[in-house]
Amino acid sequence: MRRLLVMIGASVIALPLMLQAHHANAVFDVGKRITLTGTVTEWFWANPHCLLRLDVKDAGGQSVRWVGETQAPPNMIPFGWSKQSFKAGDEVTVILEPVKNGQRLGRLLQAVLPDGKTLIAGASAAAVVGTPGGTLP
Repeated sequence: MRRLLVMIGASVIALPLMLQAHHANAVFDVGKRITLTGTVTEWFWANPHCLLRLDVKDAGGQSVRWVGETQAPPNMIPFGWSKQSFKAGDEVTVILEPVKNGQRLGRLLQAVLPDGKTLIAGASAAAVVGTPGGTLP
């Protein structure tokens, strides 16, 4: 019985730590924002994170692939996002918090769709970029 209680206690302590580690923000350059305009190549709407892949022209005019990561679909739906939010070929403008290591990857904070509609990627992003449909600070 004692062994069972120790295992349950260890699980209760370890599980929140593991979940927090998975959702760490340490890889992102929090506070740094970049704005990119590009062509959608794929909108991956699935758990545990949605991914927006887009081709963006770099300073030399070369097309480079960027990936924006969002939260899971159930967390995005209340903010107006859906599986149909993007389609390949859409020209969009996004605001990302890039990763610190310089790869072309970041946390997607906001997206402006071809029709001008603005999507905010959750409550924390709304606090960073302003209210849905608003302007950046």
